[in-house]
Amino acid sequence: MKKDIAVFLFDLTGKMAEPWLNAGYECWIVDIQHPESYENQGITDCGNLKKVHANLLRPWLPPFERERIAFVAAFPPCDHLAVSGARWFKGKGLRLLSDSISMFATAAEFCEWSGAPYLIENPVSNIASHWRKSDYRFQPYQFTSFCLEDNYNKLTCLWVGGGFIMPEPSRAQGLDEPDNRIHTCAPGPDRANLRSETPRGFAQAVFEANRSKVKAAA
Repeated sequence: MKKDIAVFLFDLTGKMAEPWLNAGYECWIVDIQHPESYENQGITDCGNLKKVHANLLRPWLPPFERERIAFVAAFPPCDHLAVSGARWFKGKGLRLLSDSISMFATAAEFCEWSGAPYLIENPVSNIASHWRKSDYRFQPYQFTSFCLEDNYNKLTCLWVGGGFIMPEPSRAQGLDEPDNRIHTCAPGPDRANLRSETPRGFAQAVFEANRSKVKAAA
């Protein structure tokens, strides 16, 4: 069976999916912020792009065969796990911590179940204490040869499996020092989504590193 589907959990923008979509893969991006679309089981069909409204506090099973999955990426919310917010942990209570771990668990379970190359992304967080240490760390500016606009700092951890290949850093020459736009992002209703957007350069680098493995498995 052809491996022709890429799945992206906790993904609103679809930026990580873009390289796969452009290469002809069917891409499923799953997030509770997508339209509910009750008449179609929460799925908004945009051709090869499927937007799924789902509460990923609970496991999600796709309406297609597992054997078709070529790649998975997951971006569970880090609000109550990131060490940058450690001074507020006690005030948040056990329920918020439990929800954050549950969503991360949904991501890990789906990724392992898929059998495909996968990554789970989070900032430096206490998930290492609850599960295991991350496999890799990266900064967006390390992949500016793929996207010059990504010349900024945002230390990010990756938990990977299924034969995932970490791309080698490829920074464009002649750029200024990386800026701190993530840390200086203005308060507002879209702040969390803006801070969590996947850098396009990293997304392209991951695709380039892993597509040969996917083709070999097809």
